[in-house]
Amino acid sequence: MTSRRKIPSTAALSAFEAAARHSSFTEAAEELSLTQSAICRQIAGLEQFLGVSLFRRSRRGVLLTEAGVTYHRQVSRHLEQIELDTLNLMTRGGRGGRLELAVVPTFGTRWLLPRLAGFAQLHPDITLNLSSRTRPFLFDDTTMDAAIYAGDGHWPGAVTTHLMAETLVPVCSPALIAPRKKLTPQQLAELPLLQQSTRPYAWRQWFESIGHVPGNELAGPRYELFFMSLQAAAVGLGVALVPEYDIGDDLTSGRLVIPVQHFCPSDRAYYLSIPERKADNPVLEVFKAWLIEEMATYNATAEQERLLRAKPRPRTPPA
Repeated sequence: MTSRRKIPSTAALSAFEAAARHSSFTEAAEELSLTQSAICRQIAGLEQFLGVSLFRRSRRGVLLTEAGVTYHRQVSRHLEQIELDTLNLMTRGGRGGRLELAVVPTFGTRWLLPRLAGFAQLHPDITLNLSSRTRPFLFDDTTMDAAIYAGDGHWPGAVTTHLMAETLVPVCSPALIAPRKKLTPQQLAELPLLQQSTRPYAWRQWFESIGHVPGNELAGPRYELFFMSLQAAAVGLGVALVPEYDIGDDLTSGRLVIPVQHFCPSDRAYYLSIPERKADNPVLEVFKAWLIEEMATYNATAEQERLLRAKPRPRTPPA
């Protein structure tokens, strides 16, 4: 049996984490309902155990050493994970589980969240926590179990599953082009083009795919999130180029219209990314299976709606 002699006591680690967070032994003692001398003993014992000084004492209090800063970051993360695991076990009584999912913000808000009620009904014993992430990260540096992101499918140390391609479509407020209903690409280029920080060349790719590059396709106000671009388009600030999944409700309500009926495949797609070490996690497998099924249903419906929008409407005969 492997001995775990190199693991400090939880009491010592808790005392260190609190003292480091407050930069005060006194405040750490108050938080943990201990005496200051007890905190001092725990930290002194921890430093002796490690053979490293974690704090520098000064007249103003205590400050972390460089080694202390690094150790505090690591210890805080692991203590937080232990607390989350404990609360989850207590809440669920050992049933089901909890997933920490990182997701790109607009996809999470506009596509995933509206469907999570269905997942909750099917799997009431699984709690799904969402965090916003716009770019890939190192799973080992976080408590995340999986991530949904837009990219090329390459994520070192993780297994990725393709969910759907990203197709971009221009949208704007109907008031921006009134009384017209549709525009030519040339007319569209005369309007303010809302740029996307994460897709800096998206408009150029869209115009190239339609055979008209106006020269001003990279100019215009820039927004970090697609949700921001949609809001800006809705209030008449310009034309946004956004993923197709993002526009359904806004088109139905008449809040937005498609001025040029041209859909351009992006150079990115949406993927589910799972760390290799968690690839066999049964709770993740349940979520993955549900997500793939939901995505298949959406993709089929989106294709039908795209064909209907592209179908010419019959003209009303003059009275």
